[in-house]
Amino acid sequence: MNYQVILLSALLSLLGSTRVLGEELDLGSAMARAREQAREVTAARARAEAGDRRASQAKAYRLPSVSLQEIWIRTDSPADAFGLLLNQERFSLSEFAAGDPNDPVTTENATTRLALSLPVYTGGELSGRIRQARLAAEATHDTAAWIEEGAALSAGEAYIRLAQIREQVALLEHSLATVHAHVQLARAYVDQGMLVRSELLRAEVELSRLEDLSSQARGQAKVAEANLSFRLGADFSTAWQLEPLSDPVPLNGELAEWFDDADSRLDLSAAQRMLAAGELEVKVKKSGLLPKIGLVARRDWNDDELFGSNGDSTSIMAVANIDLFSGGRHRAAAAAARSEADAARSDIEQFRAGIRLAIKDAFEKASSSRERHLTALAAQESAREVERITRERFKKGIVKTIDLLDATTQRREAEMRELMARAEAHLASLALAVEAGRRPESVLPPTTTTTTTTNTRTE
Repeated sequence: MNYQVILLSALLSLLGSTRVLGEELDLGSAMARAREQAREVTAARARAEAGDRRASQAKAYRLPSVSLQEIWIRTDSPADAFGLLLNQERFSLSEFAAGDPNDPVTTENATTRLALSLPVYTGGELSGRIRQARLAAEATHDTAAWIEEGAALSAGEAYIRLAQIREQVALLEHSLATVHAHVQLARAYVDQGMLVRSELLRAEVELSRLEDLSSQARGQAKVAEANLSFRLGADFSTAWQLEPLSDPVPLNGELAEWFDDADSRLDLSAAQRMLAAGELEVKVKKSGLLPKIGLVARRDWNDDELFGSNGDSTSIMAVANIDLFSGGRHRAAAAAARSEADAARSDIEQFRAGIRLAIKDAFEKASSSRERHLTALAAQESAREVERITRERFKKGIVKTIDLLDATTQRREAEMRELMARAEAHLASLALAVEAGRRPESVLPPTTTTTTTTNTRTE
């Protein structure tokens, strides 16, 4: 038995030394790293870049469009053959008179055309589309920034969960060592005839249960560490050396103060920009009722060979077009866009009200979590004192082994409650900050590396 204990201790020491070699990370650094490296952040930034490019694409429609075409035709159509020979500047009146104009020889023509077109007036459609694209690009940037906040929040939550489960492992191992000492003492008492064997068996059952809990917690710690790596965009094999989970700080301000930044939440801002883009759709659809005016300049080179230039010509045209009758589709489209905008405005108001409700809920959770932590701290101190007194009475033979095991169990459960309350208080603070439109880092303690009195440092 002693050999197994020594071997287990050496193994735990080796694992501990391996952990120390892991990358150091505190809560603030984890959130900052997620803002830069989280996969959802890089994807959101790419979408924002795409939005900027689409805005540039829409703006480019204001500029002249220049195209180059090569058109080849082979025909014996009388009118076309006659016109093509003229364009090639190869028309001969004598050959035309000598032949049959109604049955010309097959003519081949290659036209090289350089064309420039410029929209002059589009009834507001072009300006509306450009403004819509700009608003959509701004919305993608707001969305990307909001996703950064969410990534920082997720990384903070993963960090807290990992720190929590590691401290839980330490608590279980401490309890395991304590119960193991109880078992050894009970075994000695049984050998001396001072204790019945049933109490020893009860202690051994408790020891076995703690071993199961400790093994389960170590497995959960591995999953939690992989989750943190996932949130940071790091390899799953990365080992993390975390700072201790500090005590939560008091909430800053009353509920009304947390509403102050609600209207500036980035996801709400993105929705408002998309609403503005939807309202512009009414203008765009109405443009179908107005004339469209443009300019076209064209330079043609014609020959009987590709890219030839025996004949050339230049044309400049002003084009105006208006849709006199469309069956009412333009008015219907404008009316539909107006109704969609009305619906979006209602959605925005509902969204804004939902944000305030979420802030209130998050504030109450954050407040109550701090109260539960204070209660858990008091219960933890009481449970530790009860265990100490019970241990002393057990050594004097006043209480039974089962009483000592119960006291140890109560102490462990009180420490677990304090740990969970401390972690939940941190999580509630981060969630409240994000719901209120603030950076989650704003609710962190002045320094996340401050050493606090945790369960693992008290016997």
